[in-house]
Amino acid sequence: MNIAYESKDRARLAVTLLAWLWAGLVLGVSFVATPVKFLAPSLSLADALAVGRATFEALKWIECAAVVALGTSIWIAAPRRRELALLGSVALILLCQYAWMLPMLDARVQTIIDGQSLPPSSLHWIYTALEFVKVALLVVVGLYGGRRDPGTR
Repeated sequence: MNIAYESKDRARLAVTLLAWLWAGLVLGVSFVATPVKFLAPSLSLADALAVGRATFEALKWIECAAVVALGTSIWIAAPRRRELALLGSVALILLCQYAWMLPMLDARVQTIIDGQSLPPSSLHWIYTALEFVKVALLVVVGLYGGRRDPGTR
C-alpha cells in the first residue's frame, strides 16, 4: 500500500472522528449541561450564570483547538472544496460567537450577577441557533469527511 494513501486514509478518519467528537461536545455542553444547571434548586441564578460563563470560556478554547485540529486533518487528507466551505462556515460561526456575541452575553451575565435586571434580548436565542447550525455543519463534515475520493486505490 502506498504511504501517501495510508496517511490520507488516517487523516480522513481523523476528520470524521474530530467532527463527531466536536459535535458531541457542543451538544453535551450547550444543549444538556447548560440548561440542566438551571433546574438545580440549590443553585441561584447568579451562581448558574457564573458556572455557565466559566463553562463557555473553557469551551471557547477547546473549540479553537478543535478548528485547528480539524483544519489540519482536512489539509493532510487533501482538502475538498466542500470540506473547506463547511470548515470555513464553522470558523465564521466561532468568530461571531467568540468575538461578538459572547462578550455581549458576558456583559449581560455580569449585570444580572450584580443584581440589576435587564430587558429581554434575542442574543441568547441567536447564539443557540448558531450552535444548532454549527452542530449540523460538523455532522455533515463527519459524514462527508470519511469518504475516500473516487478513483483512489
